[in-house]
Amino acid sequence: MTKQRYVTEMGMGVDVHGRDYTNAARRAVSDAIRHSSLNFFTALNKSPHDMKITVKIGSPNPDAVDLSAVAAELPYGTVQVEVERGGLEVDNDTGGDAIVMINAAVLVYFEDA
Repeated sequence: MTKQRYVTEMGMGVDVHGRDYTNAARRAVSDAIRHSSLNFFTALNKSPHDMKITVKIGSPNPDAVDLSAVAAELPYGTVQVEVERGGLEVDNDTGGDAIVMINAAVLVYFEDA
């Protein structure tokens, strides 16, 4: 079986205080899917549970992102989260805190029978 991509959504999430990379990543995924309504399941003879979802996260600190927490933002499908270096971190004036900005791409695939 081969996978075919049907949906690509992009989002950005921000954590303003505390450098919570997971929180920013969860917000990026939420932003990506917030305006989506997928109505093609019947036409494809599929259900939301048939989705194979890859979430790509760009984070200034990839190791600080909790992959399970990010995957939990998606209510359906089989979710795989991949994190790579990206996004942006803007220090405050004293350098003791930073604004963390993370990007997410949510890619939805179905397997062809």
